[in-house]
Amino acid sequence: MKKVAWTALFFFLAGCGPEHEKTTLIETANPSAVQLDGKHDGYASKIKKTADSFDEIYDTAVVKGSKHLLVAYKVRHFDRFQMKEIEKKLDERIEKMAQDTNVVVSSDYKIFLEAVRLKEDMEANKLTEKQADKRLEEIIKLKKEMT
Repeated sequence: MKKVAWTALFFFLAGCGPEHEKTTLIETANPSAVQLDGKHDGYASKIKKTADSFDEIYDTAVVKGSKHLLVAYKVRHFDRFQMKEIEKKLDERIEKMAQDTNVVVSSDYKIFLEAVRLKEDMEANKLTEKQADKRLEEIIKLKKEMT
């Protein structure tokens, strides 16, 4: 019995090494930023780069519309206990960068998936920029209904 306990302890501790912290069991989508406001100034990409700079965040989807900026993100499993702190820090940093834009920050997985689907539909030419902007408004409305 002792041998089994020691073996289990060994494998548990081996899984806690520093190289294990950087990997996740969930696949990352890592979508590129989408800008629907008619400008091609790389603004959404700058916002994505800022969100990606957080160690606790491993995947982000950024969509910049004519009225709103949506930043949906996924947090590493062990950092989920600090969700409110992470969202507050991210929201503050993005608000400073986007002073004249209504910023919506969400860690909700459904919102993240909707943002990724919006990007994919844009790439597949299923939506015009105007239709995509309208869909972004619907995603933001969904986010507000969920809170």
